[in-house]
Amino acid sequence: MGKPNTRRVDREIQLATRKLTAVREYEMWPLTGSERRAIIRATVGGSVRVVRGRSTTRAERKLETAWSSAATRLAAEIAAFEKERQRIVNEAAAAKAAKKSSGWW
Repeated sequence: MGKPNTRRVDREIQLATRKLTAVREYEMWPLTGSERRAIIRATVGGSVRVVRGRSTTRAERKLETAWSSAATRLAAEIAAFEKERQRIVNEAAAAKAAKKSSGWW
């Protein structure tokens, strides 16, 4: 019995890690539609308040909340993929142990 096949999960972990890095660098491409809308809404609201000469504290807070929620979502995805990968490895190890124990020697 060879190594467990974790290529698909490894690829998903790698993609989610790239997305998380991009979100931490404030790139828009890894965001979902609702996250994009929230960020654009906060940016537009803040720029309107700047034009009117008012404080942008609330818009900045909304913007930071949107970015941090996207980062949290991606971190949770990575954790779920890593848990799935560990499950696959554990199942393969249990199958290998069962096969060895049922052998002649």
